[in-house]
Amino acid sequence: MDGYVGRSGLQVETTLAEFIETEALPGTGVDGETFWAGLARMVAEHGPRNRNLLETRAKIHQRIDAWHIASRDRPADWAAYSSFLKDIGYLVDEPEPFQLQTENVDPELASIAGPQLVVPITNARYALNAANARWGSLYDALYGTDAIGSLPAGGGYDAQRGAAVIAWAKAHLDKALPLAAGRWSDVTGFTFDGSILGLRLGEGFTALETPTCFAGTVMSEDDGTLHEVIFRIHGLHLRLVIDPESLVGRTDPAGISDMLVEAAISTIMDMEDSVACVDGPDKALAYRNWLGLMKGDLTAEVSKGGKAFTRALNKDIDFTRPDGTPARLRGRSLMLVRNVGHLMTTPAVLTADGAEIGEGLLDALVSVAIALHDLRREGGPVNAPAGSGYVVKPKMHGAEEVAFADDIFTMVEEILGLPRYTVKIGIMDEERRTSANLAACIAAAKHRVCFINTGFLDRTGDETSTSMEAGAMVPRAEMKNSAWLSAYEDRNVDIGLACGLKGRAQIGKGMWAMPDRMADMLAQKIAHPQAGASCAWVPSPTAAVLHATHYHIVDVARRQKELAEGAANGPRASLEKLLTIPLLERELSDQEIEDELENCCQGILGYVVRWVNHGVGCSKVPDINDVGLMEDRATCRISSQALVNWIHHGIVDDVRVMNAMRRMAVKVDAQNAGDPDYRPMAPEYGGHAFQAACDLVFNDGNWPSGYTEPTLHYRRRQVKAKEARKRANEPAPKA
Repeated sequence: MDGYVGRSGLQVETTLAEFIETEALPGTGVDGETFWAGLARMVAEHGPRNRNLLETRAKIHQRIDAWHIASRDRPADWAAYSSFLKDIGYLVDEPEPFQLQTENVDPELASIAGPQLVVPITNARYALNAANARWGSLYDALYGTDAIGSLPAGGGYDAQRGAAVIAWAKAHLDKALPLAAGRWSDVTGFTFDGSILGLRLGEGFTALETPTCFAGTVMSEDDGTLHEVIFRIHGLHLRLVIDPESLVGRTDPAGISDMLVEAAISTIMDMEDSVACVDGPDKALAYRNWLGLMKGDLTAEVSKGGKAFTRALNKDIDFTRPDGTPARLRGRSLMLVRNVGHLMTTPAVLTADGAEIGEGLLDALVSVAIALHDLRREGGPVNAPAGSGYVVKPKMHGAEEVAFADDIFTMVEEILGLPRYTVKIGIMDEERRTSANLAACIAAAKHRVCFINTGFLDRTGDETSTSMEAGAMVPRAEMKNSAWLSAYEDRNVDIGLACGLKGRAQIGKGMWAMPDRMADMLAQKIAHPQAGASCAWVPSPTAAVLHATHYHIVDVARRQKELAEGAANGPRASLEKLLTIPLLERELSDQEIEDELENCCQGILGYVVRWVNHGVGCSKVPDINDVGLMEDRATCRISSQALVNWIHHGIVDDVRVMNAMRRMAVKVDAQNAGDPDYRPMAPEYGGHAFQAACDLVFNDGNWPSGYTEPTLHYRRRQVKAKEARKRANEPAPKA
């Protein structure tokens, strides 16, 4: 077969095969024959089971549809509904009380609470930025965003704005790192009496209210003067940089020139929702960047401020503890890799009869094989000192599918010669059947689970898809006030704590989607640590720095203890509340309908046009009001399912939706007018991007659970094939 090579009875796309054999495997101790034979075994043994699980999803969905159709004229009956869901296997029995058994989990997941980044692995610069976002300047984050209430004017350093930034930062220290007396703005210097830190205030001295927060110092290698004072607040470090000669430091009473905050404690390197990997070369690119991160040699050429430089992974930071002993702070986030779920197949590897294999099987073996470079490294910084590999597994439906993931990684360990349970998995609690059976899902992989994380975007899409026949759903904005959503967020924490995740695994919350609205984020996202979440997703390194300040204020370990103790009085949210369908129970005005319709169409088109035409899986996309939002397949799933539901129940018809699609195509074209590579959708409306958006809305019955991947992959492949044909027909450049 053209473009493929035979390996252990499989047909492997040549780019991917060459990458595996010449780049990924050398240095791991695993040879090509072992690898390909192992993949063939996975496909033979787990491929049929994968297909059976997907068939089970479809059958359950069909039976739920039939139930709702038959029940439309009946009053709501929770007892009958829950009994039906149990009968069809949608709900399973709660497991007997148990405690998580995961071992060898690094503290970034087990015990340190802080922000988490999710970044497309196909962009090396983004991946490096995220890995290096373990540390960030609080001064820069405040100065360069609207966090203090306004945006910088530009045109050089604004001393007045700088003073406001410093005042905000020092007021934050007064709350997060209070002094025994006085305020941080009045500190004029530091003194040391053995391991005791003193802070000079005028003619006298004060100390920290909690002296043990003093973690150490860094002295200048040039002259031995104080360069940094390091503190530890609720497990996170904060470094005060002392430089009285700098622009900022010479105006500061204590010579403080910056505050470096330990920010993105962990980062998910994403091969799923935020990327557009549709074939062998795409997969090889994703795997190659993961390889560079695991080997520690990934670089990217960057141009910034008119200067070009090479970006690489940050080094660790050496410092001296208060008792005089040397120590080291990690310079990079702990990195996890997100594989695809169980749904998709990939043309990167075919069976002997030409069928695509399960993409999740390929991801599992390749991503863990690459992690061997880190797991078996001798000397130098490593990603996971505890000796584990971390894989996030998304879009699983219920405990049976989690058990399948557990078995996949058991086979991966056997193939690669790793001890059992070396691979830890994160469960994305983002599908309705998973959230309804979360304890059983955790129990199904209780030796592997390293985090659970709510994903309210996909969860909203699945809520609409699962209950499509129940009736028309509320508009998207009103979903945030639905009974099921608050129950979902509370139960995730409560069940995680009851299952023993505290001190062993993360309990996480979802994304802040507006990267330019940092003042709003500061005001609102503190709710996540207050809810007992030990991590929450943020859209950028800058956002991670700002969100880290929330963990300075909230002691998540204490909050989790309070919630666990409160659970003795009963759960905060019931299963009935979790499964309450957000049906529309009021009349909508025509303007409300039009606004929702245009919002959904614009959001779908703005995202899909970049995905299909440019292979961009996640980006900041202007919404209908030109506010930049981080969009990925989850947000696209919400919008498409909302329109499918309203068409299905007669709120709008196909003609009205198509007219809105065309109007919004014109708007999206205008929003992208400054991009020279952009290909307009209007006025022809016949390109693959516009057709993909229409497929998601008008042909939704072809896509299980409302997932967008099948149509996006199909359309992207069509565009890539067209581009390849064009290149093949271009004349060779002149010598």
